[in-house]
Amino acid sequence: MNTFGKIFTITTYGESHGAAVGGIVDGMPAGIDIDMDFVQAELARRRPGQSKITTSRNEADEVEFLSGVFEGKSTGCPIGFIVRNTNQHSQDYENMRCIYRPSHADYTYQTKYGLRDHRGGGRTSARITIGRCVAGALAKLALKQLGITVQAFTSQVGDIKLEHDYRHYDLSITETNAVRCPDPEKAGMMERYIAEIKAKGDTVGGIITCVVKGCPVGLGEPEFDKLHAVLGHAMLSINAVKGFEYGEGFNGVNQLGSQQNDVFTTDKDGNIHTLTNHSGGIQGGLSNGEDIYFRVAFKPVATILMEQDTIDIEGNATTLKARGRHDPCVLPRAVPIVEAMAAMTILDAYLLNKTTHL
Repeated sequence: MNTFGKIFTITTYGESHGAAVGGIVDGMPAGIDIDMDFVQAELARRRPGQSKITTSRNEADEVEFLSGVFEGKSTGCPIGFIVRNTNQHSQDYENMRCIYRPSHADYTYQTKYGLRDHRGGGRTSARITIGRCVAGALAKLALKQLGITVQAFTSQVGDIKLEHDYRHYDLSITETNAVRCPDPEKAGMMERYIAEIKAKGDTVGGIITCVVKGCPVGLGEPEFDKLHAVLGHAMLSINAVKGFEYGEGFNGVNQLGSQQNDVFTTDKDGNIHTLTNHSGGIQGGLSNGEDIYFRVAFKPVATILMEQDTIDIEGNATTLKARGRHDPCVLPRAVPIVEAMAAMTILDAYLLNKTTHL
């Protein structure tokens, strides 16, 4: 539906070309310092028009909190917020009013609801992820007090990919380039490739990797809400996501059990750890205290500026050439969205875990 989470929840509203988008966050712990500059900076990482390889739509994406924040702190009450749309070019979509765009939600929404908003995809637009980023920023502020961090980065664009796992890179430099990749050389290759694809009117997909550090042992609620299951749910709810894997993921099938098992040990202080982390920080559906890492696959953006065969709403064959402002690759702007969904999932799991102990 339109609400995510069990205790820490976000309900979003709005359409791409409507008056505004926004949401209501409930379950935010009281007394958390709400750093407005941080929240706005998180939105700036997602906003359109931030580089030559993103859509040129020019939106400030300024968030206004309507409730739940008093004198710079969360009150424990629902946090209502709004981000107004100011740069809609709805006329760019008029030629799509009666046409089903390939690989979009036009046909499925029309069939399910009997109508659809053809302007930028309406409710199916990635612009709706603004609400997730605001809620994710709030979740990050709460997680900060628990010593938990969430960091995502672009690890592959097309067939250009990082050659090592996240431990090999300085993730603090992720924000120093337009594609948000911690390898400067690969970032340059990715950026040039996206620019080439954009010039052709085409699009390209890739993979975002996310790492959660400082997570305590025991987060997750088996049987059906295992931590990796709810993380998968969160990631697969993001527009254009086609795959999710954690730990060794699909590559793990090439190993034997003797190679895959994470052996337990204790450090000099008597704390339990594993010598390896093939499990990706989750065992039996619960966090085990090690780094949680996972990868999210994004398909190429469905809107391409090339002529395509399709049909209209009457079933007649026709052609479509999209107009307007679109991302040639969604990954750079999707990095903060992945982080936001991960932060909300981890905070919700933490709050749920608190209810299982006296």
